[in-house]
Amino acid sequence: MTYPFGAVVGMDDMRLALLLNAVSPAIGGVLVRGEKGTAKSTTVRALAAVLPPVAVVPGCRFACDPAAPDPACPDGPHEPAAPAQTRPARLVELPVGASEDRVVGSLDLERALTEGVKAFEPGLLAAAHRGVLYVDEVNLLHDHLVDLLLDAAALGTAYVEREGVSVRHAARFLLVGTMNPEEGELRPQLLDRFGLTVEVAAPRDPAVRAEVVRRRFAYDADPPGFAAAWAGEESSLASRIADARALLPRVVLSDEALRQVTAVCAAFDVDGLRADLVTARTAMAHAAWCGRDDVTEDDVRVAARLALPHRRRRNPFDAPGLDDDTLDRALEDSRPEDGPDDDPHPPDGGPGDGGTPPPPRGDDAGPGPGESRHHDDDGSPGSGEEEAPGAPARERSAAAPSDPFRARRLEVPGIGTGAAGRRSKARAERGRVVGSVRPSGPVTRLHLVDTVLAAAPHQTARGRTGPGLRIAREDLRQATLEGREGNLVLFVVDASGSMGSRARMGAVKGAVLSLLLDAYQRRDKVGLVTFRGGDAELALPPTWSVEAAAARLRELPTGGRTPLAAGLLRAAEVLRVEHVRDPRRRPLLVVVTDGRATAARGTDALGAAHAAAQRLATAGTAAVVVDCESGPVRLGLAGVLGAHLGAHTLRLEELAAESLAATVRSVREAA
Repeated sequence: MTYPFGAVVGMDDMRLALLLNAVSPAIGGVLVRGEKGTAKSTTVRALAAVLPPVAVVPGCRFACDPAAPDPACPDGPHEPAAPAQTRPARLVELPVGASEDRVVGSLDLERALTEGVKAFEPGLLAAAHRGVLYVDEVNLLHDHLVDLLLDAAALGTAYVEREGVSVRHAARFLLVGTMNPEEGELRPQLLDRFGLTVEVAAPRDPAVRAEVVRRRFAYDADPPGFAAAWAGEESSLASRIADARALLPRVVLSDEALRQVTAVCAAFDVDGLRADLVTARTAMAHAAWCGRDDVTEDDVRVAARLALPHRRRRNPFDAPGLDDDTLDRALEDSRPEDGPDDDPHPPDGGPGDGGTPPPPRGDDAGPGPGESRHHDDDGSPGSGEEEAPGAPARERSAAAPSDPFRARRLEVPGIGTGAAGRRSKARAERGRVVGSVRPSGPVTRLHLVDTVLAAAPHQTARGRTGPGLRIAREDLRQATLEGREGNLVLFVVDASGSMGSRARMGAVKGAVLSLLLDAYQRRDKVGLVTFRGGDAELALPPTWSVEAAAARLRELPTGGRTPLAAGLLRAAEVLRVEHVRDPRRRPLLVVVTDGRATAARGTDALGAAHAAAQRLATAGTAAVVVDCESGPVRLGLAGVLGAHLGAHTLRLEELAAESLAATVRSVREAA
């Protein structure tokens, strides 16, 4: 089902970004971010209806242009004067679970080796050539597939390499990705490769929402009639795109306009020069869209608002955005009357510096290196912060986390088979070769040495007389690769009064925030269980959105009793349910506590906690205990908990990658 492109309401920025890319595909595509149910996919699919038709060589699977056929086309060579066939521009959708061979195409290695025939089956990149390639939920696509897409979009060419056999073909397309930020972010370097980005949200105006519902009902009642009612506007829009494409080569980017572009990019402190190139191309496309052959300040302003927001992020927890005041100052400073020596950068600490202010030092911040930590430890579990039995828990305001650091990698032992990631070892589609197996289907990753070794003993029997090797189907070996997988990292955080002072809790939050940042970089799914007072709470169900976990962590209050057993039992239940949903994703349990446990009188709180830990260990749950105990008197309860969990126990200060490197250096020096 499709809607006419002009029927989408309340998405002016998204509509404009798509149209500008249709005018100038060199911009580099569009990334659309927005909450669920905002018609992102509907709008993208409607774009194909307004794109100008394309002329292709009849029978060519790679949509070669008859006026300039690709000399390296696998279906070629084509005669320059070959007859042309006109068809609508295609919109090709790439599923999240697609394989690499489905995306770029595949070579029939069996025929190549046994028959000497180079047989190539085109992939989605070939189908999308001179059209639109749409990836819904692009943030859930495997990283190596995103790399392939962006490389092809940047180069205009797709390459398939398999054991000395290679094929290349043209792959120029408009790349559009949509995503819900609640399900996780793209890596910053991948965000930068999308030309433009827009944020969409459902309209809050009741009249606009009513019009959307009204049009949907009209479509459901009479789809052909609804499409016919908008056919005139779609035809007009398609004609305007074609006119803008024809005008684009004549658009002039003057030195003044170029200075405005570079001044704006410098003012927002973006990395590299890709932002300048994209902003300039977008400004030129906007001028052509408006029917002008010169770039004005308004064109630069529109281009900056679309090309720069996602390039200002300095860490994964920063929200993309653009400050209008900084944009206005940059454009004003770049005008000729201001002189060529004016500094386009905003003042230090202004909204254009792209960073976030450091957390305050003091009661709300974690201790820095060498600073002492307050600890109200009198040798008994939970002293100083626990309430009398039956008393309500005293809740303290949330402590600010200390500065995050680069965390050491925590792994799940063994070899998994989960989705591609960067944490634990796994059998994967990409990685180092560790062996070979007999293929059960088509060979996609040939192990050449093992194939030759399997064929060598049979050469005489097969009548080999010349230098060529005679290979049969039974000789072929599929390479076994070992890579990395993403895991479910479930944090169980003690937020009770036994965690001591605000400074100490700030250090704990800083450590967990560092582990969350590490989980983001390693493409993990994360969840957060907290326990305090009388029970445990699933503060964040397992999700791809590390940003949501960081926000919940920052807002986490502390105080009350320490129901450690409840926290572990809640974690076990979360892992059980998640295993049913995603059985291939292996979990890693990270318990952040000082090991203390308190409960009502007459119960053995520590015994119950240790029994819950043993249940998790019996189930084979990989775990790490982060010992948050500090002060001159330490009971070592976290280590005892780790022993019951069968887990490795790390002190809070041992989480940093730098501390691991220092330990390795000291061991080497001692040896």
